[in-house]
This record gives sequence, C-alpha cells and structure tokens, in this order.
Amino acid sequence: MVLRPGAPGAADARIAYAPRVDIGALDNLRIVLDPVGQAGIAGAIVLLMFSIALGLRVADFVALAAAPRLFAAGFVVQVIGLPFVTWLVLRVIDVPASIALGMLVVACCPGGAVSNFLTWLARGNVAFSVSLTAASSAAAALLTPASILFWSSLHRPTAGLLESIDVSPFAFLVQTTVLLLVPLVAGMLVARHWPAFAVRIRRNAGRAGSVLLFGVIAWGTWQFFPYLRAALPLLVTIAVLHNALAFALGALTGAILRAPGDVRRALTFEVGIQNSGLALVILLGQLQGLGGAAAIAGVWGIWHIVAGFIIVSALRAVDRRGGTK
Repeated sequence: MVLRPGAPGAADARIAYAPRVDIGALDNLRIVLDPVGQAGIAGAIVLLMFSIALGLRVADFVALAAAPRLFAAGFVVQVIGLPFVTWLVLRVIDVPASIALGMLVVACCPGGAVSNFLTWLARGNVAFSVSLTAASSAAAALLTPASILFWSSLHRPTAGLLESIDVSPFAFLVQTTVLLLVPLVAGMLVARHWPAFAVRIRRNAGRAGSVLLFGVIAWGTWQFFPYLRAALPLLVTIAVLHNALAFALGALTGAILRAPGDVRRALTFEVGIQNSGLALVILLGQLQGLGGAAAIAGVWGIWHIVAGFIIVSALRAVDRRGGTK
C-alpha cells in the first residue's frame, strides 16, 4: 500500500512531516493498494457478505408481517432518508469533495450487525432491528452502488471528483454489484441447502473477513496518519455531527410514526449505525482510495460505536429512573 498525490502540484510526501496540511489536499491523495492489498480488500468483502448471507433466515423478516408499515418506513429511511439528509447537509456546509463523497458512501451503505447488539443492550425491539438489518443487507448488492452514484451526481463537487478520477458509472455498478451479489447469493444458497454447515462456518467466515479488513485498514492508517494529523479535528467534528444526524433521523422517524418505544430504539440504532467497513472496501477497491473519503469513513467507523454505547447508557439510565430493570 502506498500513498501518492492525485495530480501535479498536489500534496507530496513532504507534507507528512509538516506541522500544517491544507485540508483540501485530501482530495488529491490516493491510497494505492498493491496486489496483496487489493486481494485483501476483495477477500474481506467476499467473506463479510458471505457471512451475512449465511445468517439470513425467513424468520429474520418477521417484522415485515408483524408491522409492515413500520418496517417499510424504517427501510425507506435507512436506504433513502439518510443519503437524502446527508445531501442536504452538504448543500449547507462546505467540505472538501473527497470528504463529502465519503459521507455519502457511508450513508448509502446498509446497517450492520452492531445495531442489533446495541438494540438488545438498549432493550429495543431486537426482532425489528434484525429484520431491517437483514433487508438492507440483502438489498445492498443492488441498491448501494446505484445509490452512491445517484447522490454523488447530485452534489457538484463529488460529481466533479468522480469525473476527475475517471470513474465509469457502468463499470462501477457492474463491478460493485457483482462483488456484493455473488457472495450474498452463495451464502443464502448454502444457508438454505446446508443449514447446519452454515451455522458452523458463519462465525469463522465473519471473523476472518473482519480480521482481514482490519489488517488492511490498520496498515493503511499507519501509512496515512501523517497526512491525516492536521485534518483530524475536522474529520472528527464532521463524523460526530453526521452520525448524530443519523441517530436523530432514526429516532424522529419512530416518533412521527408513533411507534412503540422499543421499535423507536431499534430505528434509532438501525439508522445511526452504518456498515462503514463496507464503505471503506468500496472506497479502497472501487473508488481509487480517495484520501478524504477513506478518512471520514474510518473515523465514522470508530465513532458510531462510541456514540452507540453512549446512547445505550443514556437509555438505560432513563429506564432505571422509570423503574424498568
């Protein structure tokens, strides 16, 4: 894995030790993966999507039958609402194009299994949470690539950035869809025809994918950190505010729909927790490792878990005051 400037005159290796770095220089930085890194990223996404599919069951979609209106609303808010809110925010605030792209990619990714765990800790409706995670994950292969291109094209800086790195919309859609869809379908077939085998290998497949992804990201972070040091305060601020909007959107949706309290909690975590690991894989593997985009996705990936536990603690405190054990 190496770093390089994206255009003549862009930040070069000398800025790694400079006390100040132009934030806009992040748009010109690229995280270029060597063949081993490219194989690692591809292997990570295949294992992660395969492990997700191994756990998909018809029973996971129980909320679709039990509360179809709430389920549909939650799915729409997660898949369309968060990218839309992100796009609105980008029309108001001025951030480097690569950071804006990273925000949109994260917003377009499905929820993750962490949301199910946090929902359980917060005494939310775990069945509803699992249903939304399963639905968004199953739809990700088709919706995520198209959603990224759509919302990025509506924001002039990100549209221009994609043009500058010569991203072919058709090639991006085909490559990303295949990369996501093949392991997803394979996992669902294994789970259907060999359920016992699927149960045995699911955890190991997920762990292997996570370890592989973490290794690539850790190595890239170590290499990239000197470039990020000056931009870190901005990145953290943006990630915190963006993630707070995501949690607020989920909670507000539940309130508007007058959903039961446990469903509101599930919606809060489902919209607030996004699969930032998938976002990083797409950015590194399909979008030429844009520096600012990868950076904001990485910071989000750390912060949304911290924020999730903060919210869980607050909700548990409310329960204790109300006499709920």
